[in-house]
Amino acid sequence: MSTVASSVLWPEGARLLGALSPELLRLMDGLTGTMFCAKDTTGRYVAVNQVFVDRTNERSRRAVVGRRAEDLFDPVLAQHYDAQDEHVLTTGEPLHHELELILRPGGSPGWYLTSKEPVRVDDVVVGLVSTSEDLRTSDPADVAVSSLSRVVALVQERLADPPSVAEMADVAGCSTAVLDRRMRRVFSLSPRRYVLRARIDRAAVLLTTTSVPIAEVATAVGFYDQAVFTRTFGHLTGQTPAQFRRAVERPVDTRPAAPGRAVGSAPSDIL
Repeated sequence: MSTVASSVLWPEGARLLGALSPELLRLMDGLTGTMFCAKDTTGRYVAVNQVFVDRTNERSRRAVVGRRAEDLFDPVLAQHYDAQDEHVLTTGEPLHHELELILRPGGSPGWYLTSKEPVRVDDVVVGLVSTSEDLRTSDPADVAVSSLSRVVALVQERLADPPSVAEMADVAGCSTAVLDRRMRRVFSLSPRRYVLRARIDRAAVLLTTTSVPIAEVATAVGFYDQAVFTRTFGHLTGQTPAQFRRAVERPVDTRPAAPGRAVGSAPSDIL
């Protein structure tokens, strides 16, 4: 069955749907442990997979497409989802690997990793796509997962002054060895690699959404030698910061670079 339940008749939804490839929708439709949805700028769902439907009280995509989070989820959860989506839609910044509790079929909560990407048409955000991966832990109080939310917050707060592995372990309430195992389990990254990716991810956002000098971008993500930043960024992305900025060529804002993004978000998969 198609990820799109029926024809999308309203203009905002049709514009977003037109920007999504049929290949992407077929791929998302085949996922068995990951929720997928596409939401337009009015907050209505344009496309969902069956895993997403199963997290609602509905039985079909037809009953979900065209509705909003407030129509399908607990009011508290709906407000949380809408706040995330509003940030992505208004800033054009993605949200990557945010740990959150989501109700599974049957009503039991479980830990998920959620990522959201803005969708643009002619440099205008027309909606977003979102995935939430089930970490398949049966206990919502799972210390191994819940403690990492504090680590994620610490890293995002300290991008300009990256925390040590020992500081991360202290926040998580465990040894460095245990932290390493937990982070590899959830993020498939060592703590050091996670921090580096968070810094490069933030740098990529600053390079593509602001016009601040590259030297300031480097400082905002904890590199006090621009040459080291350029080499590291180039090694991990295949492009220098200047090349990366030119390749995107989107409208920029001139606000100063901030040391971190919203607390609770985590790094992308650009590496």
